[in-house]
Amino acid sequence: MSEAIRSFIAFDIDDQQIIDKIQSFQRILAKTGADLKLVEPQNIHITLRFLGDITLNMVDKVYDVMKNVSFKPFTIKIQGVGAFPKIHRPSVIWAGVKQGTLELRSIFDQLEFGLRRLGFPPEPKGFSPHITIARVKSGRSRSELVKKINENANIEFGSFTAECLRLKRSELTPKGPIYSTLREFKPGLKA
Repeated sequence: MSEAIRSFIAFDIDDQQIIDKIQSFQRILAKTGADLKLVEPQNIHITLRFLGDITLNMVDKVYDVMKNVSFKPFTIKIQGVGAFPKIHRPSVIWAGVKQGTLELRSIFDQLEFGLRRLGFPPEPKGFSPHITIARVKSGRSRSELVKKINENANIEFGSFTAECLRLKRSELTPKGPIYSTLREFKPGLKA
């Protein structure tokens, strides 16, 4: 039996200035006293498609789908914060994508087409480009947390060039997930 690899396709956020600004906002959230699990700086990314458990054999097939995605490097501007499922009952706190949404949507649609042909079910939640920055573990200090999210609704984190699509492994541990890159694709380079 083949090993199950929990995986997703994403653009990593490698820009240190953006990471620093996100961490600064995470500190504001933490000071509310809310029960949060902050996303580690090395784990900050934009998920294009969560795949769940795949086999080692499937890794190369998913990579083939990635290599067929047509895109040129483009700018993503990260601005604004909000929460899923609703601002007044947050379970996930996110930073928004202000610029680059059309390109991200095109990449998602191309991935979705290829993945469906491999037998993956359609993405049940659709695609809403965002960067998860914290998970809310309980209702403790919820009103203060919501207040800080609302006060920073239009906060700017910066821009970066998205040029490297990555297939990531997510290994769940008691201290949180550990992400590693299984495959990466830059358009214009021979894979």
